[in-house]
Amino acid sequence: MDNADDYSRLFNKLDTAALVELALVAAGAILLIVVSQKGLNWAANRLHGQHHFRVFALVPLVRLAILIVAISMAVPIVIDPSLQNMIALLGAVGLAIGFALKDYVSSLIAGVVAAVEMPYRPGDWVEIEGVYGEVTHVGMRTIEVVTPDDNLVSIPHLKIWNTPISNANNGGDSLQCVADFYLHPDHDAARVEEALRDVALTSPYLKFDRPIAVVAKEHPWGTQYKIRAYPVDPRQQFRFVTDLTLRGRAELGRLGARPAQTLAGMEGG
Repeated sequence: MDNADDYSRLFNKLDTAALVELALVAAGAILLIVVSQKGLNWAANRLHGQHHFRVFALVPLVRLAILIVAISMAVPIVIDPSLQNMIALLGAVGLAIGFALKDYVSSLIAGVVAAVEMPYRPGDWVEIEGVYGEVTHVGMRTIEVVTPDDNLVSIPHLKIWNTPISNANNGGDSLQCVADFYLHPDHDAARVEEALRDVALTSPYLKFDRPIAVVAKEHPWGTQYKIRAYPVDPRQQFRFVTDLTLRGRAELGRLGARPAQTLAGMEGG
């Protein structure tokens, strides 16, 4: 019974006049949102360069501002704006915001941990949940990773709590690259190994002070070879692998080594 009395004191009586006011506030907010979105889109489409994107960026901000004003006008109509009610309302809103922002706060705390432990830093090539690319910025809440397809991906720091983070160069300029070759079992393994090593040694992207390894693994369908080597600059990794792959394939063709006939049941290696 006491709870029912508390709730009755919290809310105003919604008579016809109050309902009309709420309807006018809602209708005004919807009208302003529609007009502002169409107006800003119209203006943005007639601008060029950075001005075009800046005007587009105003669309969600204007919509948010309109919603905040509409809510601030609607709340006093529904709730009696007494001190006790406002304290109770702000407490409930604060609790809801706390739940909504728990991941945000977790990312901020993880950002502090990341600054100390340094699982990544600008210039590192990392893979996080299938996203691979170069770290270009480490912020308070997120890191920005540019993928090989030139997409900018923002990843929250909270991933460090429970997600494996693969760092290919870990703050240095040594990043191992791998070029794969799949051959028919009928070939001269010693000549293939020597040829692939020569391919790596003659690459213009090779970093000579790092080791080169040619690794072989036998499969039911044939033999898998890997050239493991390091480019001069981590950003050259894709050109390096392409160079190794194309020249390695040509060299194997000159040796008469046939490619594997099928990759069915191929294992990772």
